[in-house]
Amino acid sequence: MNVLDPIRLEFYCPAYKQQMENYILPEDQAQFSAKPLDALAACDEDDERFPVMILSDHSLAGFFVLHESGGVKDYYNNKKALLLRAYSVNPSFQGKGIAQQSLKMLPAFVRTQFPDKTEVILCVNVKNTLAQHVYKKSGFEDRGLRVMGTKGEMFVYHMNL
Repeated sequence: MNVLDPIRLEFYCPAYKQQMENYILPEDQAQFSAKPLDALAACDEDDERFPVMILSDHSLAGFFVLHESGGVKDYYNNKKALLLRAYSVNPSFQGKGIAQQSLKMLPAFVRTQFPDKTEVILCVNVKNTLAQHVYKKSGFEDRGLRVMGTKGEMFVYHMNL
């Protein structure tokens, strides 16, 4: 796969369970993001969490969760925002432009699936400089909001829809 291969965003479906089980992040990345299977299990317990796959052809290239109000309220006061959480790119697809391509597709996906939402927020650890760069390059903005997470201080980034 190269950066020009098309990708798409789709809500998770169980047909991809085996690919999810083989999707293991290296420790240097797992320290900043929920493991995909753990994030998927959290979605089963919370009806405000929506698991989303990043697909390249029929392969699971990445994964993230969109979390409605219950997730947002801990970080930001906008009932029309969604929290992007547990974002990762499958290690076998990294370095191919998947992250930036998928994040640029995010606004259209959210507008279609969650038409009442006006923005997407995410939290990124201050030590995770690579992710900060990708998020900013993909349209997220740092408006100066900071929160403490379990692994230290985090920036709250915003993307208007």
